[in-house]
Amino acid sequence: MDERGLKSLEFSKVINILIGQASTVIGKELAANLLPTNDFSQVIERQSETKEALEAIRLAGGLNLGGVRDIRAYLKRVSLGGDLLADQLQEIAATIYAGRKLKRFINKLAEEHSLPILFGHAEALNELTDLEQSINRCINEYGEIADSASSELRAIRQQIRVLEGRVKEKIDSILRNNNHQKMLQEAIVTIRNGRYVIPVKQEYRTAFGGIVHDQSASGATLFIEPAAVLAASNLLKEQQLKEEKEIERILRVLTNEVRVEIESLLINVEHLGTLDFIQAKAGLASEMKGIMPKINREGYIRLKKARHPLISPLEVVPTDIELGKSFTSIVITGPNTGGKTVALKTIGLLSLMGMAGLHIPAEEDSELTIFSAVFADIGDEQSIEQSLSTFSGHLTNIIKILKKMDKDSLILLDELGAGTDPTEGAAIAVAILETIRGLGARVVATTHYSELKAYAYNREGVMNASVEFDVDTLRPTYRLLIGVPGRSNAFAIAKRLGLQEDIITLAKGQISEDNMQVESMIASLEVNKRTAEKERSEAELLRKEAQAINQQLEKRIAELENEKEHALREAKQKAEEIVKKARLEAETVIAELRKLAQEEQAGIKEHKLIAMKKRLDEAVPSTSKVRKQKKFINNPIGVGDEVKVLSFGQKGLVVEKVSDKEFVVQIGILKMKIADADLELLETKKEQQKEYVSTGVKRSGGVRPELDVRGQTVDDAIMSIDNYLDEAFMEGYGQVSIIHGKGTGALRAGLQDFFRKHPHIKTARLGEFGEGGSGVTVVELK
Repeated sequence: MDERGLKSLEFSKVINILIGQASTVIGKELAANLLPTNDFSQVIERQSETKEALEAIRLAGGLNLGGVRDIRAYLKRVSLGGDLLADQLQEIAATIYAGRKLKRFINKLAEEHSLPILFGHAEALNELTDLEQSINRCINEYGEIADSASSELRAIRQQIRVLEGRVKEKIDSILRNNNHQKMLQEAIVTIRNGRYVIPVKQEYRTAFGGIVHDQSASGATLFIEPAAVLAASNLLKEQQLKEEKEIERILRVLTNEVRVEIESLLINVEHLGTLDFIQAKAGLASEMKGIMPKINREGYIRLKKARHPLISPLEVVPTDIELGKSFTSIVITGPNTGGKTVALKTIGLLSLMGMAGLHIPAEEDSELTIFSAVFADIGDEQSIEQSLSTFSGHLTNIIKILKKMDKDSLILLDELGAGTDPTEGAAIAVAILETIRGLGARVVATTHYSELKAYAYNREGVMNASVEFDVDTLRPTYRLLIGVPGRSNAFAIAKRLGLQEDIITLAKGQISEDNMQVESMIASLEVNKRTAEKERSEAELLRKEAQAINQQLEKRIAELENEKEHALREAKQKAEEIVKKARLEAETVIAELRKLAQEEQAGIKEHKLIAMKKRLDEAVPSTSKVRKQKKFINNPIGVGDEVKVLSFGQKGLVVEKVSDKEFVVQIGILKMKIADADLELLETKKEQQKEYVSTGVKRSGGVRPELDVRGQTVDDAIMSIDNYLDEAFMEGYGQVSIIHGKGTGALRAGLQDFFRKHPHIKTARLGEFGEGGSGVTVVELK
């Protein structure tokens, strides 16, 4: 990237804000060295990692990098053969712990959310638990070597405490002696050169013997180690020296453990610093309310409600900017102090930020491109040296730009052609713009020359633009108007400031009619542009509202579908439970009826039948209690008619009419009173008599003593026979015949195992001569 362009666009100020967002030394270094890149894949990755860090902030408040230290200097020292101090080792252990904690945090977050870049850095972190535990076992939270570091150190320190106690005890006895009180400056014990001493007056220096270790500034007080404690103090000093050597040994052992893991520790430092840097970018995006721009390779910029990041949010005015699609050059015209330079810097600085992987202060769907370089010649008092305010300074810089640029460059030129004769300056400005346009590069230039308005109007790929100016307040609004050239507003400003009307009229007379018409046309364009912008904003607002309503409706529809599916599942589950319960109860009742039929051959008592019927009624699911319409509209039920008892699902024979609404029905060997609403007429007595005459096999209960299953599969035949045997058993048959035919014998063979296992069958044999032979199986019921 062009260094002058970075400086002119004040990219370093954005970097300084980014540095402030980092929490570690390494993260701050990475932030300070951040530069834009024109590598497309790298830009995409940088933008994506910033987005992931923002997501981590949104989901869990961000990454906790507390405890991470810059341990690179310590690792360098170890690699050169040096040993580490206790506090340095403690910082290494803290960094290991912080890395392990951060790794687990990111891994847990990545289980539920897509964070591939953060997850990759977390996976690269080495946990190094053994090294951390070794350091923490030997060094306590105050950075001191703990007694637990080694058994030898523990023994030495225990001996030191014993000897210290002896020395203090002897000195205390000296201090408590009344004869010694007058010899002492103060009755206190102090330490000089690591030895316990007492403050003795100069004139009594020989009274205690021993060694003088120090004296006061006046010489009136001597700090003497009494002879009585010399022996114990010497032993204490020996133990202290042993302690120092043991501590040195322990630190050397720990340093050697660090030496083994230097490479792993350096990897941890690198990734922890990178994670801090990534989070700093997310913090900057959050502070600036930035978004991740779309990045293209087509040289196209589209910024929606873009804001200059270095202007206070309370003062900055969002603006829309497009460049590179239908036009590759923009000429911004208008008066000085109108905000042209701010628009120029906004385009350049946001492009640099996007290429550096930083989110930009703009609205969603903003789009940036990758430039090979961003060149800028900006000569205002905000960021340029005074020497570049002259025509020669500008031109020198522009010449350098023309030599370096290519078709993929972005060139930003402020006050092009200024500082010289207006006619010549405008001609040079047009020539420079034509050269850049011919190469195919993107260029945005500001000027106050009216001649460039016509140039932009007459050239394909060049667009006029201006910064809106409020004549009433005499202040720029800083809104960039693409497609509308700027006007000086000199007459309007002069009038607002109080210049006499006759002078203004005289001045207007000096302007050609063509120029006046152009100014009038520009004014009209500004009005139309503002109207169109207002209508577009209103339409966009309506579109967003409609989109939001549509999303709410789609969400509600999805919720209703889920509720519907849930309700159907619940209903199905409940129905299955009801049917299962009813089936179990019905099977139990049938089993008990069979048992009663066997035990009470003479007849079942009425109250038992009523109780059984009630249980069956209760077992029927409520959804199944809708009765079929009776089929005897013209044929009322009478004695001898064959009917179906709906609540039981069984056929029976009407044997007695109790009333118009109630009948006694025989089902097999059972007789019970049943309401006519629970009966369905199947055959009248007259129809039964006809059938009996023709077949000779009809019984009173309606079940024939034989069943024909010829032509059926084995499975279908078994199902038919099973139902038939239940009815035959209830009818009280002792023997029935199953007609299966001879054929290939497959059906007959397939039924034999079924006959042997059926609970109603006592014996089963093939028919004899006159019974149908091997085409019939005669079954004896229990």
